[in-house]
Amino acid sequence: MFYRLYSVLNSSETLELLTLTQPLEAEKSIWEWVIFHFIIFTLLGLDLGVGQRKAHVPSFKEAISWVSLYITCAILYGVYIGWKWGTEKAILFYTGYLVEYSLSVDNLFVFLVLFSFFAVPPKSRHRVLFWGILGALFFRAIFIALGAIIISRFDWVLYLFGAFLIYTAWKLLHSGEQEIHPDENPVINWVKKHFPVTNFYVESKFTTKVDGKTYLTPLALVLISVETTDIIFAVDSIPAIFSITSDPFIVYTSNVFAILGLRSLFFVLDKLLPLFRFLKPALAVILGFIGIKMLIHSFIKIPPMVSLSFVVGILSIAILLSVILKKK
Repeated sequence: MFYRLYSVLNSSETLELLTLTQPLEAEKSIWEWVIFHFIIFTLLGLDLGVGQRKAHVPSFKEAISWVSLYITCAILYGVYIGWKWGTEKAILFYTGYLVEYSLSVDNLFVFLVLFSFFAVPPKSRHRVLFWGILGALFFRAIFIALGAIIISRFDWVLYLFGAFLIYTAWKLLHSGEQEIHPDENPVINWVKKHFPVTNFYVESKFTTKVDGKTYLTPLALVLISVETTDIIFAVDSIPAIFSITSDPFIVYTSNVFAILGLRSLFFVLDKLLPLFRFLKPALAVILGFIGIKMLIHSFIKIPPMVSLSFVVGILSIAILLSVILKKK
């Protein structure tokens, strides 16, 4: 699967992408992709084999430790990119990582609603998030490959992406609280119509046997809800990351690192919730800035360091305001 992805992302069409910064350097060798995925699957193996060897609800301290590990790995990988391809590529990686991580944190609140709606046992939530994020990695890879090919063939799509991000920013500022209705998910309704589903959980299993017949458990419906919701989220995040750089390798690696540590971050949300009070307006400002950047890229080139500084500054202000201003 990853070799096919490598072939698509490094095809002659993809390598002729219209970039918003500088032309792409020489294509990344297959070993860069192999090394990157080795790092990712090693981290996932540690998380599943060590952190969740026995199903349990991670403590705040344990979850923070895993979140710190993932963030540290992302920082170190950015250093490696800087050493290998130059400082500007590292800055693009960090900018993409911050934008995608911020958008992904916002998505976690929707997952909280889903888990509450389906009354998922706390011990089973980590397994859903683990497989959900594996699926997210797969679908993001497909979307990034398609996005790279589309932009290479139709450069005017960048202007559509920019306009769409500005609209998304406006919607974030005026939509208020998100209303999630999992019972109206057409995919879930189709699955329930065509497959037998139990009305009870069986530990952390997605399927079970009842009178010799295989049934899906409600946990399978939760996983499907998480996957379909993430696909919807990708509609916002993929244009955002392509506005920062059109290098498929940087787009993909920053995206993967951004969603990798979300499982652990989910379990610290309750404690860190006050820090995210102003996340939506901050995201709206960032997406608006990115959208404008895409619309004017043919006339005005905004340096990568300026973009990174802007994103860091807005997120810092949002967190600072959350700490200073008391919630009414």
